[in-house]
Amino acid sequence: MNIRKHIEAREKTILSEHACHSVDSVGRQREEPFCSVRTVFQHDRDRILHSKSFRRLKHKTQVFLSPEGDHYRTRLTHTLEVSQVARTVARALALNEDLTEAIALGHDLGHTPFGHAGERVLNELVPGGFRHVAQSLRVVECLEKDGRGLNLTLEVRDGILKHSKGRGPLLAPDSASRAMTLEGQIVRLADIIAYVNHDLDDAVRGGLIRQEELPAEIISVVGSSHAERIGRMVSDLIERSLVGGGTRILLSADMDEAIRALRAWLFERVYQVDEVHADFVKASRMLRELFGYFVENEDVFFEAGGRRFDGDSLEVSVADFIAGMTDRFALALYSRIFLPQPWKPL
Repeated sequence: MNIRKHIEAREKTILSEHACHSVDSVGRQREEPFCSVRTVFQHDRDRILHSKSFRRLKHKTQVFLSPEGDHYRTRLTHTLEVSQVARTVARALALNEDLTEAIALGHDLGHTPFGHAGERVLNELVPGGFRHVAQSLRVVECLEKDGRGLNLTLEVRDGILKHSKGRGPLLAPDSASRAMTLEGQIVRLADIIAYVNHDLDDAVRGGLIRQEELPAEIISVVGSSHAERIGRMVSDLIERSLVGGGTRILLSADMDEAIRALRAWLFERVYQVDEVHADFVKASRMLRELFGYFVENEDVFFEAGGRRFDGDSLEVSVADFIAGMTDRFALALYSRIFLPQPWKPL
């Protein structure tokens, strides 16, 4: 019995006509035999989940640099929260949960150590710039499995590339920046729903802000507790998408404005305050020094674990290596290269 074909047939009966059905996938970069148990999107999800870059997310910064408390988010827990929000929406809209989950789990694989501070440094240093969304795609297409990549479907790769909005509009303003599937469009919004809520929660836990400081005009729309905010945002996303006919993933104008206002408030009160920002300035300086040193000393770059693939400049290869580091690996490597080490008797 071919389990995969049974699942594909079941999708045709239970998923929306607007869903991306597994059997209709455009396909992979390189053709390969189909799995007899898993659909192509289930297979993609599993490949991402078992990748080295996914495991490294557990030691990459979300908001606080290498937090000592057990309950602060990391890039990995952020990814899991994005996945859960996205799957909830996909199920409610009768879309493909497996595709949604694969995109969500892979969306931040290219994120640098020390969060967006690391991304800004590499963007300054790498010819042509550096963006974590493009790096996430590079990870799954080129860097995993010693340069062979994960050979994912086009739909997953497209969703990974188009998930980020930076500080721009929540909804992709044009078809060129919009994911080709509704599932990919869900992940774009699930990402910000997850991070504005868990970053606020962590900031309260860390004593940076108090819950009651959140502006009343934002609370009136999104709610006053963590659970209420998640619930209202997700419900609004589902309801507006259904009202819109199920052909676009949408938010109401009020919720869109409130989420953007909350994001701006977090930048002002959390992300850019001295208590958080000061350590990222130090981390940025450290990454600059590592980058410059490796470009000047290619032999040390290879000794430290760096790789260089055919056609890549040394600068791009160094950026790949640094972007793949965890916070603690970067700190340890910097210490080993630039700081005196205790003498060990022979």
